[in-house]
Amino acid sequence: MEQPAPRRKGRRARRLIIIFVVLAAILVGADFGMAAFAEHEISQKAREQLKLTDDPSVSIKGFPFLTQALGGDYGHISVYASGVPVNDKLRDVELNAELYDVIAPLSDVLNGNTKSITIGKLDGQVTLKASDIARIAPLDKIENLRIDPSSEEYVETGVDTKKKDTTTTNADGSEVTDDAKAGVRMSGELQIAGQKVEIFCFAMIELKDGAITFAPKRLQYGNDKETTVVEDIVQAKFLKSFEATVKPGDLPFQVKPTGVKVNPGSVTIKGEMRDVTFAGLPVKGK
Repeated sequence: MEQPAPRRKGRRARRLIIIFVVLAAILVGADFGMAAFAEHEISQKAREQLKLTDDPSVSIKGFPFLTQALGGDYGHISVYASGVPVNDKLRDVELNAELYDVIAPLSDVLNGNTKSITIGKLDGQVTLKASDIARIAPLDKIENLRIDPSSEEYVETGVDTKKKDTTTTNADGSEVTDDAKAGVRMSGELQIAGQKVEIFCFAMIELKDGAITFAPKRLQYGNDKETTVVEDIVQAKFLKSFEATVKPGDLPFQVKPTGVKVNPGSVTIKGEMRDVTFAGLPVKGK
């Protein structure tokens, strides 16, 4: 007896679905495999270019990867590295670079050739930890240096009429990360009159002539909840102990800083470049 046609069609449809699923899995696996290979190649070249001790983390955004690779046009690539030593002072720098509109022919990526790779826009962020900042003179004379954000108002006046949250936001509610200055509270121990005294310095971090400067405004004992006025003679003598400058040449990317942000325990410096080649990135030592 001849089998009903609907049953044969049902089996045929199931086979097609299975074949389609298998092919899709193979294509997705191949896509991720090619992306992983390309990320590894870029990571190794970034390690050489930025003079890092370890391969940075590289993530090529967007799916599928193969369409980007075949066209040689990548919308967004992220590069992240931590524990980056820059010089004898900065030993634990965190680097985050967002690359946009990257033109990289597939043959060059596969061959590890970075000379023809171009970057439409690079947003770079370098984070300096308090332990590194404490090695910059004259801050290296302060024991147990700690860094925390403070409102600009409190730094300048000693009074904070706003809420405790010192985060600055744009009109749409997004966080501002490219201010040219920011308030900071630095605390540590100094020798005063033969005694080790914990002292707090409220300062502004400002971008001046491409450098990052710590400009101390006033000193106090205690904290911002229980203020004890520091005598004028102590202010005059020790205020300069909290002055410091970080020059662009001290950072992995030798670009003009465009913004600064204070985080608990660290300071993040933002810079931007446009229309550069990967091989021609102005990095330290080049």
